Amino acid sequence: MPDLRLAPIPRGPRAALLIALAAGAAAGGVVLWLIGSIVVACAFVAAAMVLAGVTIGARVAVAKSPVAEEATDWSLAAALAGANADAVAVTGRSGHLMCANEAYDALCGGYPTPPALDLPDIDLARLTATGREAWRDGRATLSGLALGGAAVSVEVTRSGHAGDHLVWRFIGQRTSDLLGGIADELDGALGDRIGQAGIMAALLSADGKVMAGNRALRARALGQPNAPIEGQDLANLLTGDARHAVRFARDDDAGALRLLQVALGSGQQSPLLVALLDDTNDAAAIGDPHDVETLLSVIPFGLALIDRDGRFLAMNAAFARMAGAEPAAPPLYPGDLVVREDKAAVADAVRRFTTGGAQSADLAIRLKGHPEETVALSIAATRGFGGASVLLSFKDNGEENRLKREVAQATKMQAVGQLAGGVAHDFNNILTAIIGHCDLMLMRHSPGDSDYDDIQQIRANSNRAASLTRQLLAFSRQQTLRPQILQLPDVVSEVSTLLRRLLGETVVLEVKHGRDLGAVRADPGQLEQVVVNLAVNARDAMLAKGAGGRVTIQTRAATIAELRQRGTDIMPLGDYTALEIADTGTGIPPEVLPKIFEPFFTTKEVGKGTGLGLSTVYGIVKQSGGYIFADSPPGRGATFTIYFPVHAAGEESAAPRAITRTKPADTWGTGTILLVEDEDMVRAIAERALARQGYHVLAAEHGEAALELLESAERPSLIVSDVMMPVMDGPTLARAVRQRYPDIPILFMSGYAEEQLRRSIDLDHVAFLPKPFSVQQLAEAARDALASG
Repeated sequence: MPDLRLAPIPRGPRAALLIALAAGAAAGGVVLWLIGSIVVACAFVAAAMVLAGVTIGARVAVAKSPVAEEATDWSLAAALAGANADAVAVTGRSGHLMCANEAYDALCGGYPTPPALDLPDIDLARLTATGREAWRDGRATLSGLALGGAAVSVEVTRSGHAGDHLVWRFIGQRTSDLLGGIADELDGALGDRIGQAGIMAALLSADGKVMAGNRALRARALGQPNAPIEGQDLANLLTGDARHAVRFARDDDAGALRLLQVALGSGQQSPLLVALLDDTNDAAAIGDPHDVETLLSVIPFGLALIDRDGRFLAMNAAFARMAGAEPAAPPLYPGDLVVREDKAAVADAVRRFTTGGAQSADLAIRLKGHPEETVALSIAATRGFGGASVLLSFKDNGEENRLKREVAQATKMQAVGQLAGGVAHDFNNILTAIIGHCDLMLMRHSPGDSDYDDIQQIRANSNRAASLTRQLLAFSRQQTLRPQILQLPDVVSEVSTLLRRLLGETVVLEVKHGRDLGAVRADPGQLEQVVVNLAVNARDAMLAKGAGGRVTIQTRAATIAELRQRGTDIMPLGDYTALEIADTGTGIPPEVLPKIFEPFFTTKEVGKGTGLGLSTVYGIVKQSGGYIFADSPPGRGATFTIYFPVHAAGEESAAPRAITRTKPADTWGTGTILLVEDEDMVRAIAERALARQGYHVLAAEHGEAALELLESAERPSLIVSDVMMPVMDGPTLARAVRQRYPDIPILFMSGYAEEQLRRSIDLDHVAFLPKPFSVQQLAEAARDALASG
């Protein structure tokens, strides 16, 4: 039977084209034979060719398009991660692990995805939230995570061309002391670099147990560079011969070793840093400066060696940087680094250690470059470094000093604020009496009388003193605020016309507003005072250099990166609207910058300022729930940045109702008013003022006396009471009266701020009148309280 296998069909674009042309020619021949029209036959051939071209083009395009996305080559990323001493992992959009280094394997006990680590539920939730924050903001950090028996911090960064990967970096939180730092470094990349230099290094406890060792030591002593060596006795890993040469017990035929030892603790129980070198014939002698400098140069901590004469033998770059020494001209003696008062103490300590009298100690000194800060200098006796007899190292306590200064500053500012609030309260009572007596005297004098102008002058100076007490209350965050929901650009626009007149012709005012700004909750009047104070200070700073300049006021939305730079421990993350006021003046000197918000601190000439401007600004911002920062780069002007939290609906806080002053001409009234005030002079003024308006006044010096009056008197129409009183305060009195008369209106008056009294005043139909007040203001407040009640 004949073989009927079909011939293979040609494939590829060229074969397909030949087939299409042959089919078109055949179709054209058939058409020509049927109808005899050569034009129609040619049309059939052309149509076939066009159809073939379109089909071939489509097939070629489909053939060139990838069927599946080419797999990502992670070899480069793995190599980079492997070169990092920290644990690094990369995850994709779906959370699966794409790449990780060996440090990640050692820390996590394998290669689980970061959100699936073996952690407590609360830590796992924090880690997962950090990953979500990184997807949203591009970067996130987390600290205080217990993983693999150690405390670590996590940095998560969004990366990749399409931003579809997360890079997780787990960083061990090393202790600040020398012992913990060396233990970490010997187990990491530093230990590898030391091993490449031919140095086997180990950190020993006081009983000779190995706390850490580099890979070179592990390979020579145990045969494996990753073999566990922690907890083993170094003496058991070594052996000696009749010539007292030291060798490794595992390879007794190898050459002798040289041991270099550095005491890192106190007394005979001090830990040791031990370096072992091969004692070959061409090796340098023990203690050769080249060996010493090689060892010190690879250690990232500030270390220096002193010889028996008390002179520097060697120091590494970290020590020179911390001490402020010039590498080209290093100091000769340790005493050359410190201030004159500490030279003798350093010299005596070094001399005591060179004679072998002590093992180690810490000495508080002040360096020449930073005489205002105290640093800790650790001094330890050395053994095995030949000519070197003393080891010096610095303990970095800069963060500790900074925290101490901040706590001291906060404590001082709190004490000053409490003092200012108490002084302002007492002073307001005195001013109330002075202003009240002036008002009563003015009722008996008309313009043109001999005493009229004197009384007006007394009243004007009293009002000026009252403005100073308001500034003190603002600094101590105890002033009365009337917060509203507002937009910062609206406040700046309201005050910009006034600012242009205040700044003068030589100072240019530039105003910029950002978009999509969140509303804030603040007192618009106090906020205008903040803008005016800062702008006027900027003007004075620029005019002080004899020329004008530019003041820029800008409103914008604060970014997450900006808030992180400010410090989340100072200002929590959230939505803020920023108000920035910058000038082109001479700036603020670094020694003055930490003091600018203190009350009565001023750099102006005597009589040119009270020193309460910036302290008032600080108090208003803080009382409004905001944050203020002053930045002044060297050689440039100052910039004040204020951050107000964006107001969210439903955050209104309950407060005593503010007095609404419609100020009609008639302030006369009728009825009985119970007046309670512990200050005799204020009570006398208020009683006379209310009696002149037609009220029958019952006066009491404290709350218990007022309750006794109510037992025998008729129901009063209004209670006018001070808030802070001995025996029984105003709110307690108000609650007792309300039990008897539930609907009676109450008017509180106080030298303290309404904001400060909100927690104790939790009653309805309560009005507030701040001291000092005039006779007219008291009459209007009583009339309004009666009308609302």
